[in-house]
Amino acid sequence: MEYVILDLEWDNVYFPPAKRFVNQILQIGAVRLDSDFQLVDTFEATVRSAVSKKVSERFSKLTGITSEKMLSGIPLNEAVEGYNRFSEGAEVAMTWSNTDLYTIVDNQKTLLKGKTEFAFNKYLDLQKLVQGEMLLRGHDTKNQISLEGAAVLFGIDTLNFELHTALDDSLLCAELLRICYNKEHFDALLRDTKAPDFYARLRFKAYPISDIRDKNIDKESLKFSCPDCGGKAERLAKWKYRNRWFSAPFKCKECGFKFSGRVSFKKTFDSLEVKRRTVEFKKRKSNNELQSLPETVQHQ
Repeated sequence: MEYVILDLEWDNVYFPPAKRFVNQILQIGAVRLDSDFQLVDTFEATVRSAVSKKVSERFSKLTGITSEKMLSGIPLNEAVEGYNRFSEGAEVAMTWSNTDLYTIVDNQKTLLKGKTEFAFNKYLDLQKLVQGEMLLRGHDTKNQISLEGAAVLFGIDTLNFELHTALDDSLLCAELLRICYNKEHFDALLRDTKAPDFYARLRFKAYPISDIRDKNIDKESLKFSCPDCGGKAERLAKWKYRNRWFSAPFKCKECGFKFSGRVSFKKTFDSLEVKRRTVEFKKRKSNNELQSLPETVQHQ
């Protein structure tokens, strides 16, 4: 089995036909590894923009790619075809996070018009593999770590690499793969790009539901029991939506206890995430207004 690690550098540019900004790919870098993750070959291509004759100052400072170097590059379709020849036969392609995949999908649609596409078989998000290893070693993984940050954490000397150039970033990824490889975790993260829902899942963005009448909402999620006695509660007013939460006042039919029922819904590709809270109330001595007490969090 052989593997390919791919990295892209892109610049943000306004694309009139789409009437929006596009992250146009201006450099492709990749390494090919054997079954022991040893280097077999490398690939690098600078892409000539079909949209602009200049690169942004920020992009140039970050990558070292000047407008002159960009203009001396090859068309995007030729660069992609070159990558496909380089990676042919490799069973797994990897990138540092799936951000590159979003850029690839957008460039294929807007700039290449679907005529030329990157060829992938199975795919793995290397950032997830590395962060899994970080967790096993007792490091915090709440926030996504940068490639450079991961390299420093695992003791790799980044001075040996030209960071933010596509080829060297791919080489650095290969170093991290050798350190963090765990077959069980690696296999669990593999995704088949030929699966019908692979790109649909990639394009899907989870979103909060703000309409209480949405068809995805199970009406049972809108029912609450009394947090005091466990009895059935009756909703006293209409639902209100604020800060991604629906809330409404409730009163227990059995003990008369009043509280606020709160629920939020987040639609993911596979399911609906539901969070529920109850917030108790008591009367203020001064003006008889309702005052919230500490919240009880429930997950459904």
